[in-house]
This record gives sequence, structure tokens and C-alpha cells, in this order.
Amino acid sequence: MKVSLFVSCLVDQLFPLVGISTVKVLRKLGVEVEFDRRQTCCGQPAFNSGYVQEATQVAGGLLEVFKDAESIVVPSGSCCTMIKVFFPELFPEGSREGILAREIAQRTFELSDFLVSVLGVTATGARFPEVVTYHDSCHLLRELNISSAPRQLIREVEDIDFRELKESDRCCGFGGTFSVKFPDVSAAIGEDKVQRIRESGARYVIANDVSCLMHLDGLLRRQQVPVQTMHLAELLAQ
Repeated sequence: MKVSLFVSCLVDQLFPLVGISTVKVLRKLGVEVEFDRRQTCCGQPAFNSGYVQEATQVAGGLLEVFKDAESIVVPSGSCCTMIKVFFPELFPEGSREGILAREIAQRTFELSDFLVSVLGVTATGARFPEVVTYHDSCHLLRELNISSAPRQLIREVEDIDFRELKESDRCCGFGGTFSVKFPDVSAAIGEDKVQRIRESGARYVIANDVSCLMHLDGLLRRQQVPVQTMHLAELLAQ
């Protein structure tokens, strides 16, 4: 099987190890991975801020980049949601772009969903003898309805001690541009999440979106909580 990797802007600019780990995991499972350097932002920040026309222009460019891709794997619930859920809404139904957007949406998968639902894999051969917990990112859970796949993958990691996070489905407070427009509210929501992480006794908090992890990492460091953040791809590449 051959897949095209789409990485989020945050992965590309700030957390490249997540993209590298994704490739390592896929290749270890016998999947051929290609990366088209023409890819850009999916347009989600603009779309969520109300700049629909600008987001549509960006989306149109990505449609051309991925029009021939067999499958597209995204190590991000939010960017995957943009492509699967909102791309088809940006273009008139029946138009060339609308048809292409719907076809690409069907061929796009968030990483954990691809591994479990498409490849039928839950054990990747990873080993991580640490206590971890898991945070459900909002887009992944509420838009894509993905909850069990990440947990299945985590539980199959050798020697891991996985502990469910109380209120794991609560938002971490990031919310993209929300955290910039309403920083005090964003931080207050995040502090509740940090408290739940502390209560879990975990030394690592796992999530499928680096945006959530970046936000939580800042709060954890500020409160000097000895818990590290880790993307699921990084865990599975151990």
C-alpha cells in the first residue's frame, strides 16, 4: 500500500519529529510513504476565523496536490477534520472542485484510524515502560468520532502503564485562534485539564494533535508539573 503524508503546519514548523515518527511507523508496517513538497496549510485557521474565501483558495490548491493520491494519512485530528468534513462544504456540489473534495475526503485518514481501521493493526512493536494517559482532542473526537483507535494502539505498546484520564473528552483550551483571542479563558480551561493529568499519576500525556500538546506543555511547564507531552506517532515509533 502507498500513502501520501499530509503534515500540519505545526508539525512542519515546530514538531518535525511527529512527521518523522509517522513515516517510521508506517514504513515499519510495510506501507510506502510519499511526501509532496507542494503541500501547504489546509486552511483551517482562516476557516475557523471566518475567512471562508481565503480558506477555499488554500483548499483548492491542496485538491490539486492530492488529486492522484491513493490514500492520505494525517497525524492530526484537526487537519484531518478540515479535509474530510469541511473541504466538501467549501465547493459547490457537482462542480469539479466539489467532486474532487468529496473524493479526497473519502481517501483521507487520521493516523490512528488508518492503522486500526484500514491496516487492521493495533500492535506496532513499540515498547515504552512508562505511565501514560491520553487526551481526546476535540476535532478527533467530536468531528471524526475517533476514540477507541488511539487507546487500542496505546494499550498494545509493550510494558506501558496506561491510565484513563478523568474527563479526557474535555477541551484542553487551545482551540486554535481561540487561545489568541481569549488567552485567559484558554488558560483557565487548560488548567483544569492539567489538574486531571496530575491526578492520573501519569508521567506522559499522549494526544493525536500537537496543537493540544503544545498548549498543555506550556501550562505544565509553567506550573512545574513533571509530566511530558508526546504525540501518538512518537509513542508508536519507540
